[in-house]
Amino acid sequence: MKNTERTAKSKHKILDAAERLFMEKGYEETTVSDILNASGIARGSLYYHYSSKEDVLDGILQRITEQIVKAAKTVADDPALAAHDKMLRIIPSANISYSPYEQMIEELHRPVNALLHQKGIAQTLNAVAPVIALVVEQGIKEGVYRTQYPLETVEILLVAGQFIFDEGIFQRTLEETAARMTAFVHLTETVLGAKPGSFQFLAGGAVR
Repeated sequence: MKNTERTAKSKHKILDAAERLFMEKGYEETTVSDILNASGIARGSLYYHYSSKEDVLDGILQRITEQIVKAAKTVADDPALAAHDKMLRIIPSANISYSPYEQMIEELHRPVNALLHQKGIAQTLNAVAPVIALVVEQGIKEGVYRTQYPLETVEILLVAGQFIFDEGIFQRTLEETAARMTAFVHLTETVLGAKPGSFQFLAGGAVR
């Protein structure tokens, strides 16, 4: 096995073990020793890859981001799909709060982990926004979207949506959340110059 392969395997063992522990015990309650025992990695090897427990968490968030971006790029690069069809597939998967990583994000919702949560969101949105912006640019060429600022518009929408619907920040009734979702759908369609109702899928309604 090549050194690069051994390094990648070692890092994944650390991240896999740490991710399980963070979800089971909580980030604050998990120690470096816990990670070492669960991963079977020597202390020196762990510190060779990661300087601290927070650095390990950064590695987990980076891995999650890479997986989300990879899935988004696969859709965005598909020449057979129209822009809005790509949007229908990419947007839901780009929300890390409702994904296979939901349990991990729940741990970050704890007040003591607020800064780490914000860092993870920023990291993911910064990586995903350029991919979605390319889809918006395709949509402009196809005549389904109209905006002079594809990337900036996507960034603002992603940040606003992630923040306003973050249950770790706001506790609202279902009715209050639904009202804000209706407004957010309208806002999205307006700033992208999209056909009314075309983004209703964000609220779990009709797709087209």
